[in-house]
Amino acid sequence: MKNCVKFLRRVDLQYKQCKRCLMDTTAKNITFDVNGNCNFCSDFLFTIENGHTNLSAKLDSFIAQVKKDGKNKQYDCIVGVSGGVDSSYALYLAKEYDLRVLAVHMDNGWNSELATNNIESLISNLNVDLYTHVVDWSEYKQLMQAFFDADVIDIELLYDNAMLAVNYNLAAKYGVKYILSGSNSSTEGIAMPSNWNWFKFDKKNIKAIAKTQNVKIRTFPLIGTLNYLYFRLFKGIKWIPFLDYFDYQKKEAENFLVKNYQYKKYPYKHYESIFTRFYQGYLLPKKFGIDKRKLHLSSLIISGQLTREEGQKKLEEIPYNSQIEMEEDKTYFLKKMGWSNKQLDEYLLREENSHKEYGTEKSFWDFSLNFYQKYIK
Repeated sequence: MKNCVKFLRRVDLQYKQCKRCLMDTTAKNITFDVNGNCNFCSDFLFTIENGHTNLSAKLDSFIAQVKKDGKNKQYDCIVGVSGGVDSSYALYLAKEYDLRVLAVHMDNGWNSELATNNIESLISNLNVDLYTHVVDWSEYKQLMQAFFDADVIDIELLYDNAMLAVNYNLAAKYGVKYILSGSNSSTEGIAMPSNWNWFKFDKKNIKAIAKTQNVKIRTFPLIGTLNYLYFRLFKGIKWIPFLDYFDYQKKEAENFLVKNYQYKKYPYKHYESIFTRFYQGYLLPKKFGIDKRKLHLSSLIISGQLTREEGQKKLEEIPYNSQIEMEEDKTYFLKKMGWSNKQLDEYLLREENSHKEYGTEKSFWDFSLNFYQKYIK
């Protein structure tokens, strides 16, 4: 909280926090009603009230369609797994409903030991096939360094884009129509503020930033707008937030996985990756004044899985189990990236650059999405 207030003062903005959730004026385009409640949680409440009905009937229909479309194929669906709660529980549910699953994992060199153990335990106990795509670390490190040098906010665009590319390419390879994701409204219902990340299908942006440091992309998987349109319109592949077919309660799911699959817990969402943990818990707050815990905790508050008081208390703590663990991740990051403490300090002090300052296909994506929704959907 203190970091965010300090950041806002630096850019001459007046700090304000929502009375109902934990979102605040670090989020671009946030507005507040007369009661002090923000548009982010109001929009999420509207979604909950209008979308979570007849889940059982919708689930039965969906499962039947997946099995029908998977007939005479090796797999009914793909489930991406990271080792986190959401994707792990989605994999369990897919097997529970007797779907023939190909589990897909992308290893970018930053997996925590807990993530690896969680995935191995699930795969073994559920008896599903696993495809792991291991990126070339040398190439990936150069790409990460180019993104750091560019001072753009979304370093995770690299992993997220490649993960999407791997999943869609495998779906096309096996003729699978459904990629079941652990993404869900229950823990991700609050919309991501536009200034907190970048859109994930921007292959052009990745190539442009790589070019600034003469990084050659040889093996790294990428996906852009045209690729997505091909997979969606011509191959009929759908990315499905599978957990939205259930009354998903994250704590109950986590306890179930711990009890039945030797699952190991993480303190916060997406902390199964060492880099994501350090990025969200250290780099984002210190360089950009952004704490993504506000987003995740607010979703839990609005979906009734956490009180605002409990969320506020968590937010006032450091985003790690302990200061020691934070320093361990910092040391690991510096060693893996080949940085000195001085280089890290210099990076944190530099001003942010927008992704828009480099090549981007965002306007083409927006045009294509609007055209699809108006004339095709």
